[in-house]
Amino acid sequence: MHIGIAGAGLMGRLLGWQLLRAGHQVTLFDRDHIDGEASAARVAAAMLAPFSEVVNCERQIFDWGLASLELWPQLLKQLTSDSAQKIDYQQRGSIVVAHQQDQAYLDQFNQLLQTRASQYSDDIDLLTQNDIAKLEPTLAQRFNNGTFLRREGCIDNWGLLNELASTISRLGGNWHSNVDVNSVGPNTIISNNISHRFDLAIDTRGLGSKPQLSDLRGVRGEVLWVKAPEVHLSRPVRLMHPRYQLYIAPKPNQLFVIGATEIESESMSPITVRSSLELQSALYSIDSGFAEANIVKAYANCRPAFIDNLPRIDYEKGLMRINGLYRHGYLLSPTVLMTALNYIGDSNTSKSNDISENNDHSLIRFTDTEKVISKSTHSMTTATHSITTATKASAQ
Repeated sequence: MHIGIAGAGLMGRLLGWQLLRAGHQVTLFDRDHIDGEASAARVAAAMLAPFSEVVNCERQIFDWGLASLELWPQLLKQLTSDSAQKIDYQQRGSIVVAHQQDQAYLDQFNQLLQTRASQYSDDIDLLTQNDIAKLEPTLAQRFNNGTFLRREGCIDNWGLLNELASTISRLGGNWHSNVDVNSVGPNTIISNNISHRFDLAIDTRGLGSKPQLSDLRGVRGEVLWVKAPEVHLSRPVRLMHPRYQLYIAPKPNQLFVIGATEIESESMSPITVRSSLELQSALYSIDSGFAEANIVKAYANCRPAFIDNLPRIDYEKGLMRINGLYRHGYLLSPTVLMTALNYIGDSNTSKSNDISENNDHSLIRFTDTEKVISKSTHSMTTATHSITTATKASAQ
C-alpha cells in the first residue's frame, strides 16, 4: 500500500519506519523541519514510568505502559539493526524522594502505589538513606528515605527522533517537511492546498489535528534541558512537592531534562519566568551541582489529550487517526504503534467492522457514517502476547 502520514513526531516516525519495514510505500508530511525541533516529542523527558503514573492516572496507562516496557528493547534492537546506531536506553529503575518537610506527600504516594499496584510489590522498594547511597550516592546527602521503582527508566528522545528520520529516508520514505497540512480525510492528505491520494491516510499531528477533532485539547508543559558536568545522577528522579512533582531524566553527555508543569492551556508562548525559577530552585535542592549547570534549552509545548486523558485510534475506511497520548507519549507509543500496525495488517487482508465491545475504555474506535463502535483490541494479557509476537515476526 501507499500510505500517507500527516505529522512526523514520535508516533508518525515510528509508524513510518515500521510500515516501510513491512514493505509499504510511505510519505510523511510535517510543518516542522525533519529534525523535529518544534515537536512535543523533542521537548519531552521521555521517561518510562508506569508505576509513578499509576498513582494519578487511569489504570489503562499503567497496563499499556507495562506492555510498552517489554516492547521498547525489541523496537530499539530493530532500529539499531537498521541504522547501525545504538540509542541510549536504560531501565534501571527510578527513585522518588521528598524533602523532610514534604514527607507526607511521599507517604501518600507510597500508600496509593501499594493500593493501585499491589500485585507488583516485588518491583517497589522502600529505601533507607543507606539504600539510596548505594543507588545514587549524591541523593543520599540530602534525602533520608525514598522509593525505588525497579522497572522504570528513560530513553534518549533526541537520538531516537534523529535515527528514526535517518532510517526512514534510508528505507525510501518520502518527506514533505516545512509544509502545512490543511486537512486529512479518507485516502487524502491536503497539504499547502494540494491534495495527495493514498491507499490509507494516517493522521498523527497531535494538537495540529484539533480542527478535525473537536474533543481534543492541549495541555501545556514546560521543561529545561541543562548540561551539568558536576551532577552524577544515573536514573530518573521524582521530587514530591505540595504544588508539583518535579522530575529529572538523565540523558547522554551530562544532559538532564527537568520538568514539572502541567497547565490547562494551549499557549505556545515561551517558558515563563515563574516556571523557570521554580524548576531551577527545585533542581538546586536536589543536587548543588546543578548550580553551575548551563541551560541548553528552555522549552514549552502542548501535549494533545482527550477528556479521559487516554490515547485513541479512530478508524474508518481509508483513514486512521492516532491521538491523545497526552504526557505519556514515550511510555505508551509502542503499545499504540503495535495496535495500529496489527489492525492495518488485518484490514489489508479483510476485516469486518462489526466488532463487539469488550470494555468501557477503547484504544481503537471503528467509525462509519451512522455509528461509533468502541472496542478494546485485546485484554492486556492478550495484547502483550500479540504485540510481542508481532514485533518478533517483523524482526525476522
